[in-house]
Formats: sequence, C-alpha cells, structure tokens
Amino acid sequence: MSSRYIKVAQLKTVATFQQRLAELGLELPCDDTILTREQGSPMAAPLTAGGFTMGNRWCIHPMEGWDANPDGSPSEYTIRRWENFGRSGAKWIWGGEAAAVQEDGRANPNQTLGTESNRFGLEKLFDALVSTHRKEIGDPSDLLVGLQLTHSGRYCRPNQKHLAEPRIAYHHPVLDGRVGIAPDDDSAIWTDDQLDELIDNFVRAAKLAQQLGFHFVDVKCCHGYLLHEFLSARQRPGRFGGDFDGRTRLLLTIIRRIKQECPGLLIGVRLSIFDLIPFHAGPEAGEPIDYASLLPYQFGFGVDADDPERMDLSEPIQLLKLLEAEGVFAVNLSAGSPYYNPHIQRPAIFPPTDGYPPPEDPLLGVVRQIEAVRDCKQAVPSLAMVGTGYTYLQEYVPHVAQAVVRAGWVDSVGLGRMVLSLPELPQVTLEEGTMPRKKICRTFSDCTSGPRKGLISGCYPLDPFYKVLPEAQQLKEAKAASAR
Repeated sequence: MSSRYIKVAQLKTVATFQQRLAELGLELPCDDTILTREQGSPMAAPLTAGGFTMGNRWCIHPMEGWDANPDGSPSEYTIRRWENFGRSGAKWIWGGEAAAVQEDGRANPNQTLGTESNRFGLEKLFDALVSTHRKEIGDPSDLLVGLQLTHSGRYCRPNQKHLAEPRIAYHHPVLDGRVGIAPDDDSAIWTDDQLDELIDNFVRAAKLAQQLGFHFVDVKCCHGYLLHEFLSARQRPGRFGGDFDGRTRLLLTIIRRIKQECPGLLIGVRLSIFDLIPFHAGPEAGEPIDYASLLPYQFGFGVDADDPERMDLSEPIQLLKLLEAEGVFAVNLSAGSPYYNPHIQRPAIFPPTDGYPPPEDPLLGVVRQIEAVRDCKQAVPSLAMVGTGYTYLQEYVPHVAQAVVRAGWVDSVGLGRMVLSLPELPQVTLEEGTMPRKKICRTFSDCTSGPRKGLISGCYPLDPFYKVLPEAQQLKEAKAASAR
C-alpha cells in the first residue's frame, strides 16, 4: 500500500531526497539548488530543433481536460487551461491537448476535435495561449506551439462517457475483455481501407493546424491509443501488421503524407518507448496479470518477450532512428498506459479511483523513465527529445531537471499534472529560484479520478478555481463511495 513508501513531501531537504534515492539504489543527477536564469540555469538555455530556437528547456505536455463542448469546441475551462500554458513561461508547448482527427476517435464526448468543424475553436485556443504568453511573459517569437493529433483506438468513448466503442488493431488476450470485446468479435478491428481513410484525416488535421499558425503537429503514438497499439500488432495480417516494417507503416505513412502535403510544418511524435505487462489491483497493491500462458509475450512494444515485466529498447531505438530519417524534428518520450499499467506511466503515491496502489516506490518509476530516455538520447543523439515522468519529484523537479539537461540525458523536461496546480513553475524557478510549496502537485490523482467519474479534469485539491466548482463535491462523494 502507499503507506509503505516515504512521501516526497516528507523529504524536507535536497540532502534527505538524495539520501532516499540512495536507499532505493537509484542514481539520479540532482543539483543542490535551483538555479535562476541569471545564475546560468541549464533550463534557461535556448534549444534549437527543426530550425526553430526555443527560449528555454521547459516543455508543457498535452493535458486533456475532458471539458470541451460536445461539438469539440473549447469551453471556458479549456481556454483557461491553454491560457495557463501560455503564462507558464515554458517555451515549448507540446500539443496543448489531444485533438481527435475524426469524431469516432474521441476518448470521451468532450474531447477537442482536430477537424474543420472545430476550426474556430482551435484558432481560439492557439490565440489564447500566445496572447497570454505575450502579455505575461513577453515576446512569443521563441515560443513553439504544437497541436497533438490522435485517434483513441481501443479507448474510444465518443458518444457517452461510460460507453466504450473501441476500434482496435488486433485482438489482445487481456485488454479486449476490459473494453467489452468478445474474442470472436472482429467488428472493432480496423480494415486496411478504413486505415487509408484515417491517414487522410490525420493529414487534413495537420493542414488545418498549419493554417491556424501552429508550428508543429504531434502524431500521437503512446499510452495504448491507436497508433501505439499498431506498434505491437504482430498478429495482424496485411500491410499494417506483422513484422517491424508492417507495424510501423501506419505511423510512418502518416508522417510522410504530412511532410509531403504540409511543407514547412514541423512533425513531432509523442511515443511510449517501452511498455510492460498489464497490471490489475491485488489485495494490497497493483500486480501483473498472470502471463505464464502468454509467453513469449507478443502484445507490447518495447517489452522483453520472455520477461514482460522488463523493458526492451531495441525496437524503440530502431524506430527513433527511422523517425529522424523521415524528418521528425523531435520526440516526446513517455511509457506504458494509464489504462493498464499507470504506475509506470505516471508514478503517483495516491492512485485514481479506478487504479491500484503502487506496487513500488514511485521514485523507481520516475527513474526508470528518465534512464530509458537517457539511453534513447545516447543512441540517437541528434534527435531532440523531451522527457516525461518528473511530476512525482515534486519540490525537486527543477533540481533534477537542470541536472539531467546539463548531463545531456535529455534536451527538454516536460511537465504534465504539475502545471494544473502550479502552471507558473518554469517562470518562477527561472526568475526566482524557488518552488511555491503550497501549490506543488502531490499526485493525489484527482485530475484523473474526475474524468473516470464522468467529471471534468482539474486540480481540485490545490487550484482555487476548481475547489469551488460543484464537481469538487461530486468528486469527493464519488471517491468516498469507491472507498467503501
């Protein structure tokens, strides 16, 4: 249970934090102090990728709010979140949030759409972010803003929040049952002709983003969503499955088409570089499913087939080299999935209501991701890389971030959940060398539990804006009911 682990908030000094890492047998670069811009912080150094020079090394990950209007246009909550991205001081905005390239690809009925019908909505979001940055931070000429393009695949819920309508690459022996697919039901599997139409829709969405002023698009390939699932489609026949060339063909075809039809538009990929076997809730903590009958495990990407509790980066590194050769200007590296092994994807001490207590000290999960990205960077040094998984470090995010950037482990450090409670982290740390302790994300997971209960996502514990919403009380009641 989570009570087994020492919480980061209990580690009051850098020295005690470093001591805790040592107790866990972890070696992680960590500076003694937060350096400001004037003190030469590595996080303040410009970064050039794809011919564009960004003003610092902080990046904001795509953060979905489950709060767009039913037609995909932004609500006041969506706009407020993008304004916070703009005022953060980070100079790299990786996609804002996932925009579905067709309506059946939404993970929930309130997901943003990257379609012509939402042209005005996307324009409104881009303008809100850039204008807020100009007003509160300064010149946006070194601010790089992208739009993340997606299809949710196995995790589609486009019409009702609690009705799964999965579209899958292949039958998965564990995950099919979790989304209500019978082993003999092939109706949810994409045909090759349908995938050709999907490719066209990714290209249309990219053209739209370029017309609206976005500097790049992210072809989302992570977390168990459609393009990520295709990377493990070894048992799928036809053009888009089987061997490595077949399993990467859908992603690479989309990238080639966008490059051909959107000249001048940068292309990025957010990629889960490793996966592990699906987990489920055990008596005290999350446990891997019984996989003895599934060996060698053929249903993951970046997984050791003989020991699927371990990663294997050989294929992911091969893919990264291909992406660079195809003209991808940068990658944002993540791991696993929030649906079937969240403790490796976003380490947290407190699980969401549909999750499980962490089976390991979350610091292990943080370091696992940071070291995997380091290994990828060493293998493909000329490809710009953004790292993930830092929020659980809490007070010590900037101490570690500036140390790993200085060491060349990664080019830019991305922030996700942390910016819901503390959007100003990049600006405050670079200008003042401090962390506002009262607003630090403690990984309570309410930003995930809310959507799991059909509510909008936000930081209910720490953001005054969300604290007073009716949804705050609804979430509290829902969590209490789940605990019974």
